[in-house]
Amino acid sequence: MVAFLIACIIVEITPGPNMATLAALTLARGLRPGLFAVAGVALGLATMGVLAILGLAAIVTEVPALYGALRWTGFLYLLWLAWEIWRQRDESGDGLDAQAGPGGLFWRGFLTNVLNPKAAVFFITVLPTFVPEGGAAEVRATTWVYAAAYVGIATIIHTAIVLAAARLQGFLGRSTGIARFRAFLAALLVGVAGWLLWATRL
Repeated sequence: MVAFLIACIIVEITPGPNMATLAALTLARGLRPGLFAVAGVALGLATMGVLAILGLAAIVTEVPALYGALRWTGFLYLLWLAWEIWRQRDESGDGLDAQAGPGGLFWRGFLTNVLNPKAAVFFITVLPTFVPEGGAAEVRATTWVYAAAYVGIATIIHTAIVLAAARLQGFLGRSTGIARFRAFLAALLVGVAGWLLWATRL
């Protein structure tokens, strides 16, 4: 369990779509909208974990057409998020960040993870390697515990990112500092999208 928790922390502090989108959203809208998105991210991760444990995610990875559709949909969705962040790099932007209410921000975080093939691959290939051997019921119960632990750690780290971005918002002020940082996050998200497309190929 300790080794698994360390692995979860390493995975979550590595730059990825959640880090970039949550930071950019909080810089644009503040702390509370960022926390709504964190809740959506948590539900998305939990959903992927449940699908993996039930074996549904494995079916997707075994059908090339379905897996390819998931990969490319996730890739294009991340590029769209990067474009939204880029065109809102100053406060005159009127994209999704400016228009979405709490529900929209929640489901945006949810979709970022459901359309992320990396999350499915983590639950299917990485998590099981840490589960101790035992009877079928014992292994399944332990897998549920590990999946819940991963979602919990991810949520803590995502909340920390939002809190840090909220403080950074006050530090940067309503100036070109936020615009430049959001432009950097948009570029980072494009790089992450390309890396995920390459790393999750069959």
